[in-house]
Amino acid sequence: MAELTITHTHQDGTLIDGTSRGDGTAEILKGLGWRWGRSIQTWYVTRSRDQMAKTSLITATAAALEQAGHTVTIEIDNTPRDAATVEADKAEHAAARAAALAEKADRREAAALGAAARSRAAHEALPPMGEPIKVGHHSEARHRRAADRAWNAWSKEVAADKTAHEARRRAREAEAATGARNNPVTVANRIENLAADVRALERLHGADSDHPQLQQLRDQLTYWQNVRAEQVAAGIATNYGPDTVRAGDLIKIGSAWFIVQRVNRKTVRVQPNQFSPLGRTIPWYKVRAHRPVPEKA
Repeated sequence: MAELTITHTHQDGTLIDGTSRGDGTAEILKGLGWRWGRSIQTWYVTRSRDQMAKTSLITATAAALEQAGHTVTIEIDNTPRDAATVEADKAEHAAARAAALAEKADRREAAALGAAARSRAAHEALPPMGEPIKVGHHSEARHRRAADRAWNAWSKEVAADKTAHEARRRAREAEAATGARNNPVTVANRIENLAADVRALERLHGADSDHPQLQQLRDQLTYWQNVRAEQVAAGIATNYGPDTVRAGDLIKIGSAWFIVQRVNRKTVRVQPNQFSPLGRTIPWYKVRAHRPVPEKA
């Protein structure tokens, strides 16, 4: 039986060391939701990096492996990494993934071009003018083989072209994702969610608590608040609010303009129009532009 070690750190996530092919661990780990990482050559728990250890899963895994006769040691380090390091790591991984997918798409497109060339060559080898197969003629077998080659080559061309298009689509999505994380609206939404999570944990543990997860969330909140402040200073993000907008003004949401009905501390209410027959209430960070209505003399 194997001597196994389950480890958890915020940098590497939850991993297990000591497994080998055929030792019976794969079936147990698969059944508990673990996945095999080809690039790291070990089993891991999905989405466990920069998260608190899932102790219930780790305990259940150890129990199942020990019941099968294996020896299991558990090593957990729940010390969070600072938010700046985490985001830099994520950006590096995202850029590497986008580059790898772009390279893969280039290879698939080159393969598709080769398949198209072979398909054209196979069709050009057929008798001209769509000449039918002459049954019983000495050319019948040769003609049928040529037709089969042309058909197979065309099928491979279609499949290669489809694969190339899918690879390029994934590459474009990966490239877009590298910048989407810092989209001003996404950043503002993230700040709202983090602030809500912090408040929830403060109610649970107390505002003065030094609970690791609470400290981690506060660090993340501070980091993204600083990102938003930099975006506002650079003019990338807007910072409208009740101090700059009043009822009757025009504000732009998405690509449409609305008349302001009421302003609140965190949200703004707009009047109904053809884009929103019932009106709507939105957070300030979604306001893209503002046109004040001139005051009456």
